[in-house]
Amino acid sequence: MKVVVIGGGVIGLCSAWYLQQEGHEVHVMESGDLTDGCSFGNMGYVSPSHFIPLATPGIVAQGLKWMLSSSSPFYIKPRLNLDMVRWGMAFWTKANARNVENSAAHLNNLLQLSRGLTADLQRDLPDGFDLIERGVFMLYKSAKTGEHEREMAEQAHGFGLKTVICTASEVQAYEPEVAVDVTGGVLYTDDCHLHPARFMRAMHQTLTNRGVQFHLNTTVNGFERNNGVIRQVLTNNGPLPCDEVVIANGSRMGDISKLLDISLLMQPGKGYSMEYDHLKNNLRIPSILVDDRVATTPIGPWLRIGGTMELSGHSTHILPKRVQAIYNAFRRYYPDLDIAPPDPAKAWYGYRPVTPDGVPYIGHHGQYRNLSYAGGHAMLGISAAAGTGKLIAELLSGQRTSIDVARFSPERK
Repeated sequence: MKVVVIGGGVIGLCSAWYLQQEGHEVHVMESGDLTDGCSFGNMGYVSPSHFIPLATPGIVAQGLKWMLSSSSPFYIKPRLNLDMVRWGMAFWTKANARNVENSAAHLNNLLQLSRGLTADLQRDLPDGFDLIERGVFMLYKSAKTGEHEREMAEQAHGFGLKTVICTASEVQAYEPEVAVDVTGGVLYTDDCHLHPARFMRAMHQTLTNRGVQFHLNTTVNGFERNNGVIRQVLTNNGPLPCDEVVIANGSRMGDISKLLDISLLMQPGKGYSMEYDHLKNNLRIPSILVDDRVATTPIGPWLRIGGTMELSGHSTHILPKRVQAIYNAFRRYYPDLDIAPPDPAKAWYGYRPVTPDGVPYIGHHGQYRNLSYAGGHAMLGISAAAGTGKLIAELLSGQRTSIDVARFSPERK
């Protein structure tokens, strides 16, 4: 079949990878030039440990408290926007224990599937990419946070994940070159990390070499439809006929869906990151600084630190206090690591695609016989990309899927 994948981020490229392996003619449309975007500036985690959805009990109350501070880890900008209001109401109704119970096992299945497939990609890509399998630390300063993280470790054991619960001195033993100021931590040894930009470049080059056609700097303006079937994708560079369409354009999925008369709840969650290179001493193991919701990604002498979840639409405005808060949190945990204060104007930012229940959209949409969705992974894009791509290829090829995909339906209520 001739499959058009709308979106050239990590989900789109992984979908193209597995679709091409099944023998389909694949076209990838991307509004940019594949040099930036959320798939490039993220933390590069491949984390089976992140099986808890964003919509959890207490997050609404905590979010309301955090809204009072412009430097808080989670921020919703109040605004009169109908899409945001509808999304917010759905998020409020989904932020409960039932949603976590109904979602965690399915997210675990997706993440476990993707973890294995990502290791396969490391072997299959001709030039490879950095896949570093040292685990990821959840580090904390407060005793209350430590209690919660130990409970999370127990839940992870139920899904077969391996953890190491560490005291402060044991955490320090894992980081011989850098002083660590924590109360303790939990190391998830099944997690790993990679350099997202190198992964994206390797995927793009290999897909091009294998015949996948890329339509860069191409904007989708509409669709030619007839009798419940999408016949052509209409773009600024002309129409493209199709047998199947996969919408995988991240935080813009809702905008594209409107062109098909489909209402899809999606909001962009802005995150910031900063890079440092040529560090004489660096971390060995990536970490999430739980009390401050900041993440670190070290690869050799290179380091990226990032964080925040800012629901302010596709705003290009950088909030300096939020960038500074990431840096300040890092210095509290790693006080001796000499990195310069950030220039907010030079900070990277990107938009994570966030669904109201914290579960991605993966699968067919019944309004059209040849339409599928792949997106809405929030902070799990790299973690779940390979698994999502595999599932899309299986669905479009009429195969039995590797895992049950019903929970990921884009038509769920």
